[in-house]
Amino acid sequence: MLGGLLLASLLPFASAIQITIPLGSDNAVSVDGNLMSLSIEQDRWLDWSGSTSGNSFFSNTLNNLVTLTGDAPTVRIGANSEDHTDYADAPAALFVQEVFPPSTPTNPYPEATAIVAGPGFYEARHPLFCHVSLNDRGKAAQFLPSGTGVTWGVNFGGRNLTAVYLETQAIVGAFDNLQDTSLDFLELGNEADLYKNNKLRASNYNVAEYTTEWIQFATNMSLTAGLNCSDTRILGASFAGSSHLNASFSPQGIFANGILDSYPGQFISTISQHHYSGSFCSGSGGLLQDLMTKSTIRSNLSSFIPDIEATQALGLDYLFGETNSYSCHGAPGVSNTAGAALWALDYALFGTQIGISRMYFHQGIGFKYNFIQPVTLNRSILDGSNLASPQQPHIQPAYYAAIIAAEAIGSNSDAGRSVLEVNVNDSRIAGYAFYEGDQLARAVFINSLAFFNGATNRSSTHIDLSFTGSDSAPTSFSVKRLVIGFADDVSSVTWGGQSYETPDGRISGSPAEEKGTVAEGIDIPATQAVMLTFGSS
Repeated sequence: MLGGLLLASLLPFASAIQITIPLGSDNAVSVDGNLMSLSIEQDRWLDWSGSTSGNSFFSNTLNNLVTLTGDAPTVRIGANSEDHTDYADAPAALFVQEVFPPSTPTNPYPEATAIVAGPGFYEARHPLFCHVSLNDRGKAAQFLPSGTGVTWGVNFGGRNLTAVYLETQAIVGAFDNLQDTSLDFLELGNEADLYKNNKLRASNYNVAEYTTEWIQFATNMSLTAGLNCSDTRILGASFAGSSHLNASFSPQGIFANGILDSYPGQFISTISQHHYSGSFCSGSGGLLQDLMTKSTIRSNLSSFIPDIEATQALGLDYLFGETNSYSCHGAPGVSNTAGAALWALDYALFGTQIGISRMYFHQGIGFKYNFIQPVTLNRSILDGSNLASPQQPHIQPAYYAAIIAAEAIGSNSDAGRSVLEVNVNDSRIAGYAFYEGDQLARAVFINSLAFFNGATNRSSTHIDLSFTGSDSAPTSFSVKRLVIGFADDVSSVTWGGQSYETPDGRISGSPAEEKGTVAEGIDIPATQAVMLTFGSS
């Protein structure tokens, strides 16, 4: 208990602010425990799930989240490599055959450029193995936690109806008789608005052509999948960006061109868009403080409000089906750092306030912005150089953002869970209140001022709390802190005194108990987040 209090007391006092929290949930928005979910690059899906048996490290990191919320993170399998995947029902391609370009310092772990997926890619233990009976064959999706919903991408970039038919048949078949995991969505194509740039379509490819072509291929996909009138299992759009205009690639553009009036359009309940805060495909990476900054997060996300409003006006859900810090797998010394955990937490929570129901943070083997590195790595994720010794499966700091969000949202889904951004008159402090039913349960505050290696004076902000509403205001709280040495650290982060940086991905260490009172308030050092759980005395 004394550790956290002593830390705060030794920090230079920088500022004090007053924050008022509503006791009732009138203006809060509903939120699910799997707000922060995962998008996984399709080419190495079996490295994540496991093939003949499950990947226990990956399963453990997902089950940590299930334990906190009762909700399994949803998983999207797709992205760039989904438009380079073909299906072959042959022993030669039992699992998957892939062609990868060479590793480079900028892109140490590139995606496959050609993928031939066999039955075992979808059903992890296939009956062609003589020692596995038909009744005992496994399916890769069954290695995911119970209750996991899956989005699976189908190749649209190749413009091959036979490939769409065969892939859809294999995907749907992989979920036959699976009681604990479900196929939430089929996604036809990844970032088709970029097809004209990556030579998958002509240079003048436009949203009208896309919509016409999508309807043709999605009709094939929906008939192959056997969708019925009550199905809403086709994901719409999945664009890399948006013009926000009817005449070009955007939700408004596909609506204006009649996508929802088509046969497959009736199965769309959800629009997906992709977004990264910047790019590191070449050149220098973005600064960590820029990524973490509160105003940058809000301006980045608020640009999508026209799309969200247009989508919700039609009764559809809106999500980010692929997102993360910097595109092209992240920026070294930025995306893989502890500061990125504070960015991801504020980013996901603010997204709920403008109508984004879920965010799928993209992951790939060896990608710099991963929450989870699920397999042993032999090359540096930063520059592709050979490592002196292999790096075992591990979590990266951003994983703590998912843990904190899950714990703050809580597991009381029966009562209803909601979140509200509270007004904070400070450019570095963000705050969110969490409710169970109509009652205030917790609050999270994030200090996004970056404290870097080499710096000596770490400032702290003092928060004085007050409450509005007719309910009895709490007088005390317990505190959990995300303790970070420096914003550019890549390890040694703790949450409430405990660590997930373990060989098996499970939590270790003893909880650090800290108590506080509303009368005294709370101190938050630079580059730290805290969660307050309220009590009555």
